[in-house]
Amino acid sequence: MAEKIIETVNLTKRFGDFTAVDAISFEVNKGEIFGFLGANGAGKTTAMKMLCGLLLPTSGQATVAGYDVYRQSEKIKLNIGYMSQKFSLFSDLTVWENIEFYAGIYRMPRQAIITRGEKLLQDLELASQKRRLIGALPLGIRQKLAFSIAIIHEPRLVFLDEPTGGVDPITRRRFWEMIYNATERGITVFVTTHYMDEAEYCDRISMMVDGKIKGLDTPANLKLQFKEKSMFDVFLQLAREKSHEAL
Repeated sequence: MAEKIIETVNLTKRFGDFTAVDAISFEVNKGEIFGFLGANGAGKTTAMKMLCGLLLPTSGQATVAGYDVYRQSEKIKLNIGYMSQKFSLFSDLTVWENIEFYAGIYRMPRQAIITRGEKLLQDLELASQKRRLIGALPLGIRQKLAFSIAIIHEPRLVFLDEPTGGVDPITRRRFWEMIYNATERGITVFVTTHYMDEAEYCDRISMMVDGKIKGLDTPANLKLQFKEKSMFDVFLQLAREKSHEAL
C-alpha cells in the first residue's frame, strides 16, 4: 500500500456565511504528482493554504507529511516546500541572498546552505549570476530558481501554486522536467495550474468547482468517466454543469 503524505476528511473552510472549501476528502501518495485544478474562485488556493499550515480549517481533518493541520502547523511548514506564482523571490535581493534567506527559514545549517546553494547555481547554470538582483533576471529563470529554492532543504512534499503562469511553452516544458526530477528524488509534488495540457502530466487530478471536488482520478480515467478526449474538455463539461445549476 502506498504511503499517504496528505490525507483529508471533510476539510472545510468558511468565511462568515461563505463556504470556500466544502467538505473535501482526498489522499496524496508519496512520490506522485498530484494536480489540483479549478477555475478562479473554486477554492483551490484556500485549500492549499490550509494544507500548508497557513490557514486554520473551520472543520474536518487533515494531515500533511504526518502532521496535523490544527496542532502542528509549524512542523508542516518545516517539512514542505512552497512556491507561489505571484510572490516567491524578493526582486530587490540578489540570487544568493534569496537562497540564504529561504534556506534560513527552513532552518538549514550554514554549511548545508553553502553546499546546496552552490550546487543549485551550478545545476541552473547561474553561478555567474550569483550577485545579480532577482528582478533583473528573465521570468523563466526566476521561476526555475524559485522552484529549486523551494526544495533546497529536500522536503518530503512541495506545493506549487500555478508555477508556470506567464512563461513561454519551452520554459514550461523545461520546468516540468524539473518537477519529474524532483519526484525521482522522492519529493511529492502538489501543483495547481490553469493549463489543461499540464494536467495530463500529473499522476492524478482533483477538479474543484465551487469549493467541492467534482472529479478525482488519473487523467485517463477522468476522460473516460466524463466521455471526453482531453482534460480541457472535462474542465469545460464541469463548467457547463455549474452554469446549468445556476439557471
